[in-house]
Amino acid sequence: MERNSLEVINRDFYDFKAVLKKHNLNSSPISIGTLWVNVTRRCNQTCVHCHVAASPGRTEEMTRTTIDRCLNVLASYDFLENLDITGGAPELNPHFDYFVIQARKLNRHVIVRHNFTVTIDGDPGTGKKMAYLSDFFAENQVEILASLPHYSQKNTDEIRGHGVFKKSIEGIRRLNELGYGQPSTGLVLNLVYNCDGPLLPTDRVGLEERFRQELISRYDLVFNRLFCVTNMPINRFGDRLKQSDNYIEYMDKLVSAFNPAAAMQVDCRSLVSVGYDGHLYDCDFNQMLDMKITDAEPMTIFNFDPDTLLGREIRFGPHCFGCTAGGGGS
Repeated sequence: MERNSLEVINRDFYDFKAVLKKHNLNSSPISIGTLWVNVTRRCNQTCVHCHVAASPGRTEEMTRTTIDRCLNVLASYDFLENLDITGGAPELNPHFDYFVIQARKLNRHVIVRHNFTVTIDGDPGTGKKMAYLSDFFAENQVEILASLPHYSQKNTDEIRGHGVFKKSIEGIRRLNELGYGQPSTGLVLNLVYNCDGPLLPTDRVGLEERFRQELISRYDLVFNRLFCVTNMPINRFGDRLKQSDNYIEYMDKLVSAFNPAAAMQVDCRSLVSVGYDGHLYDCDFNQMLDMKITDAEPMTIFNFDPDTLLGREIRFGPHCFGCTAGGGGS
């Protein structure tokens, strides 16, 4: 009997909580070491795999008031050691620089999910030039986590758009010239490879080495680590899967590759995600599905309560198999 996407979503086979129970796994929060803050859904790119469905036309962005509250929360709790800023292209939020500078004054480790090309392109809405970003990152010792779909121009441009690869190479070069990717500088440049399905740990090691060899031999460029992130079957990528009748096959692949060890290490157990409007989520993926931490009394950055958050039950869905397939989500 032929299955359809609606049937798949409701099948017990895709019940993530049931799979955790089957393996006797504890999925409770263990800490809150990171605020993962989405400051905008606007981006200078429109990538085919984007779980945010970000684009130049999106208007959602975090206000200065909400950013100040995030900073207040960071200042109030020493266990919040990391600020992970994402988007869209987070640099397009008009308060981005302020957010980074103030967080660093609090001695928090700042991670920015960067796409390289925003440094070259600037802000497509305002025309603001952003060539200063490379120096800004280095001055503030920001850790950069940046997507590079492939070490070849053809594969990268097919995913991210014509000309993106060349701009990305130029972006990496600027960062390398400032010391990023060099082990002795402390300036960390990690690349992200988006996988169309699970990768085993051994595959990840081999892929990182291949990226390293190709980038240094072809372009004399270096980086610290390559993280492999499974494409989530939601929003833009999920729509593509359904339109091409590949959703079921993709989900089956993720479920069959479920790794109990990866399930114990999912990021949602040690962070809280903050939406542009201040609402709290278990992760950025849940955020894009509007799966708030609770559907009862709204939990936001303005009523942030560590005890309540540590005692919560993490909300799961079929997409969570993406973080537990093969070697895990990152």
